[in-house]
Amino acid sequence: MKLRWLIPITILVVLIASIAIIIGLGSTTHKSLTVPITTKSSKLPSSNHLPKTPSNQLTSLDHIFIIVEENKPLNSIINNPSASYINYLAKRYALATNYYAVAHPSLPNYLALTSGSTDGISTDCNPPSAGCEVNVQNIADQIKASGRTWKEYAESMPSNCYAYNSGEYVTKHNPFIYYTDIINNPKRCQADVVPFSQLKTDLQSVSTTPNYAFITPNVCNDMHDCSVSIGDTWLQQNVPMILNSKAFTTQNSLLIITWDEGYATTNHVATLLIGSNVKQGLQLTGNYSHYSLLHTIENAWGLPPLTNSVTQSPVVKDFLN
Repeated sequence: MKLRWLIPITILVVLIASIAIIIGLGSTTHKSLTVPITTKSSKLPSSNHLPKTPSNQLTSLDHIFIIVEENKPLNSIINNPSASYINYLAKRYALATNYYAVAHPSLPNYLALTSGSTDGISTDCNPPSAGCEVNVQNIADQIKASGRTWKEYAESMPSNCYAYNSGEYVTKHNPFIYYTDIINNPKRCQADVVPFSQLKTDLQSVSTTPNYAFITPNVCNDMHDCSVSIGDTWLQQNVPMILNSKAFTTQNSLLIITWDEGYATTNHVATLLIGSNVKQGLQLTGNYSHYSLLHTIENAWGLPPLTNSVTQSPVVKDFLN
């Protein structure tokens, strides 16, 4: 009889003891430890919400603009109070400090910038004179073949594809009318070699902004016939139009400002690289030239170098964030 009651009593004692222990633990002050809980989501984030990895790859460029100024060596531009806007851009963006033109006078440099060679031209001859037009492949051909678009915007040019000097418009600063596959194709030339006034209209939308825009100020605004300060003022009036365009504010775009020649033995000129992705205040000390600039554009869009001179010239790189 005693044994029969002993087992339930033992169980009851154990239960009472357990309850007492639990109550005691609950009343004890202690620090809580938060353990992170990892959950799996069946929905992956879209690529638009993934962090963007900074890259130096030039292939990310959608639009490239080039403005060519005239006949000023680097030391007459950089730190010159008369070029305050240019110097602001040089400090805000990137400046190539060891960049050189390839020839004298103007025209051979424009041909080098766009075809990778001076093409046997050593004067500022005017088309369509004999020996002045060249039948060579050029950057416009490459861009068109790649499915991209291009335009030459020439200030003070009287009409599309105008191939003669007129007032402050001179042909020697417009290389594309020297290429026979452009000048001898009226439809192509009329569409792509246009007055500078067309740029404002084209910049209104991304779809009408060419991938490659070569901009030629007239002979006063490019500093050829007028002062550095006049050229600087022209840039201050027109560069913001480019930088505020949809091509710059919604896509990856690059503006390059260079000089055709330095008007000195060394041909040392300033070259600026401008864009929202350009490293601020960068000075590029590599040994660059007009051939390097052409190589950079070709490299950006996967185009083969046009000439051996381009192949042997280093790509301007490491200027993008």
